[in-house]
Amino acid sequence: MTRPSHCAQTVLVVEDEGLVRLDAVETLREAGFDVVEADDAAAALDIVAGRADIGVLFTDINMPGGMNGLELARCIHRTHPAIELILTSGAVTPAPGEIPDDGVFLAKPYSPEAVTSVVSAKLA
Repeated sequence: MTRPSHCAQTVLVVEDEGLVRLDAVETLREAGFDVVEADDAAAALDIVAGRADIGVLFTDINMPGGMNGLELARCIHRTHPAIELILTSGAVTPAPGEIPDDGVFLAKPYSPEAVTSVVSAKLA
């Protein structure tokens, strides 16, 4: 599956588990998306601050450090409201209204098809 040619935006994958991050990044790259990755919220914020091409934030909720994925999504939504939000977790499910704007939740474990589908929908 390839993305539509009019979608030139980049997906930022934020995941502290290396193998899970690698799997998500490879799935999205194989689907034709441009992808950058970060292993925590601080690195993700640095990437967003330095790039204008981030179209989707795909982040785990449970991460070490001072900011979890839900807080990261809120922060990015405040400063970059055009970035689409996709949150994921195998441990928690956000309550209705916890994800800013029209962000979506994708439960772990997720299939490659599910990741590709939700990202494609956000960039459509």
